[in-house]
Formats: sequence, structure tokens, C-alpha cells
Amino acid sequence: MDKPKILIVDDDPDLVLGLNMRLQANHYDTACAREGISAVSMAYRERPDLIILDLGLPAGDGFLVLERLQQSTTLASIPVIILTARDRESSRERALKAGASAFFQKPIDNGRLLCAIRTTLRYWS
Repeated sequence: MDKPKILIVDDDPDLVLGLNMRLQANHYDTACAREGISAVSMAYRERPDLIILDLGLPAGDGFLVLERLQQSTTLASIPVIILTARDRESSRERALKAGASAFFQKPIDNGRLLCAIRTTLRYWS
């Protein structure tokens, strides 16, 4: 069985490195994008099983990325977990209305994130 692939979209290289290592240690394949425009093209190319998306990105923020994903018949079915440092309440509501399957505020508890990833992948597969 193939390992589920997760696309990490965040402009913080330390966070990406840490997530990458943690996900790979938990038997996930990963791909990474550092800004909004490349996130959408990377999603088309990689066809991930799940996307972890920051909202504060250069070249198209996370809400724009989420909107583009939802508009694509190819990508709309990929679940998206938001991981952001933005204001929790207004961003959370907006992200969930835009189609995100889960929302986490940075800094994240890795155990909770891994649990959300497993749950989301089970639910969406």
C-alpha cells in the first residue's frame, strides 16, 4: 500500500522541516510549497491525499489557495488542514466556511495534528 502523501504549504522553513521530519517518521510521504501560487501548481502535480496550509503566505495567501483548490474539479476533494498564526476566531470561521476540514493555531501540538491527519484521511478516503 502506498503511503499517504501530504503537501505542506508554509513559508517558515523551520516549521516545514520539522513537519516534514515528523510526518515522514509517521509513514507519510511529503511535498512542500513555500508560497500561494506554487501551492496550487504543486497540488496539481503531486495529487496529495491531504494539504496542510498556512494562511499567511507570500504570493497569494492561504484563503486564495483554498479558493483555487475548491474551484478545481481535480483538487476540490483533497482535504485541507489549516495551520496558522492568524487571529483564531475570524480566520477559523472563514477557513471552515471556505472548505477546510480542520483548523489549528500555531504553535501546534504535534500529537493533536497527527490525530487530525489520521482522522481526516480515514474520513476522506
